[in-house]
Amino acid sequence: MSAASSFAPNNTGFMIAAPSSGAGKTTLTLAILRALARKGPVRGAKCGPDYIDPQFHSAATGRACLNLDGWAMADSCLMARAQIDPAPLIVEGAMGLFDGELPHAKGSAARVAKTLGLPVVLIVDAAKTAQSVAAVVRGMMLHDPDVQIAAVILNRAGSDKHRRMIESAWADLPPIIGAVPRSGQLSHPSRHLGLVQADERADLTEWLDALADTAEAHIDLSALPFAPLGKAPHAASKTIRPPAQRIAIAQDEAFRFAYPHMLQEWRAAGAQITPFSPLQNEVVPQADFVFLPGGYPELYAGKLAANSAFIGSLKNATQIADIYGECGGYMLLGAGLIDADGTRHQMAGLLDLETSFQHRKLHLGYRSLTPLAPQTTSLFAGRSTASLPAHEFHYATTLRAHGTPLFGAKDSEGTSLSHMGLIEGRVCGSFAHIIEFNT
Repeated sequence: MSAASSFAPNNTGFMIAAPSSGAGKTTLTLAILRALARKGPVRGAKCGPDYIDPQFHSAATGRACLNLDGWAMADSCLMARAQIDPAPLIVEGAMGLFDGELPHAKGSAARVAKTLGLPVVLIVDAAKTAQSVAAVVRGMMLHDPDVQIAAVILNRAGSDKHRRMIESAWADLPPIIGAVPRSGQLSHPSRHLGLVQADERADLTEWLDALADTAEAHIDLSALPFAPLGKAPHAASKTIRPPAQRIAIAQDEAFRFAYPHMLQEWRAAGAQITPFSPLQNEVVPQADFVFLPGGYPELYAGKLAANSAFIGSLKNATQIADIYGECGGYMLLGAGLIDADGTRHQMAGLLDLETSFQHRKLHLGYRSLTPLAPQTTSLFAGRSTASLPAHEFHYATTLRAHGTPLFGAKDSEGTSLSHMGLIEGRVCGSFAHIIEFNT
């Protein structure tokens, strides 16, 4: 049980959202989390399929950050996961507040807010606008009256006159509880999959503290609208079946994209999870199941190719363990990977797969997966009729993929797609990231 926070009761929270991407949600969420963490326990959560932002949430608060995905997770599951820790909860939305998959914007931040009973703090980019901000907020409130927009924070605000101009059209709207000025010092570098990862910033602590200082100076933290979380139904408690008793998972700068909720639930169900680092040329630990998650293998392809102890141990592991790779892990299992400069690097060669970053193409979207050969690996045993919710987000191009496909696939609207992934004996993988194994 966590200690009580000084600023809000346990089992309360709110959501931070915006009319669109690019408004500054992540930066201001981190600023508020870090500022509140100075006062007492607080935790963050992230809407949707995101690996990188939760790392920053955890760094800001010192507490685990889980994904709350309204497309992939049942309402009961969302509510149960939101209440794993009683500390006050701040959920960061994704994209715009009402943006989601067809039909009915499933998976939107608005749906998650309604499911959890959370009020919304709306971040509005005030740059290059004034009284029109009021029209945007009023329109957001009218779009779905069941979503409670309880407060507004202006980001990239200008002078005092600028704020007065905005407020001149503010009749009958939620209170403005902060106006954060423009500042290049608060920005964060990014690359093709999003923000640079938290542990890649040498100045991470200093940067987070600077964000907290900004929040304390320009946001009325006492006005944040914490409200009680909705009660999780009893039906949310269910038996979680890990893929194996002993699980080895690659975890380093090249393989970082594993969902915390999945690993937490496997551990809670009794699985022993042992991390190892392919980048450090560590051998694969003794295990019944080896998980190679996504990440940035293309940035370290030369080093991975040269790590003979790791590659040799991975090949040996095929004799005693099931091996599963997602996205970056899938590419590692292939024969070769061509980097952005056109250089080919030999990979593990366990799947007849050749991938390339020389000519990048974005592949993005939710996927519903049906295992085509579930009996061959414990990960998918008994799931031949179950649809596994997943997402795809990568820039790699497949040059060759020969062999038995792993998944049948559909997009978020139910349209059939080409088969995804490969399976060869006890080795399998695909570009899809599975969000929820226990549906």
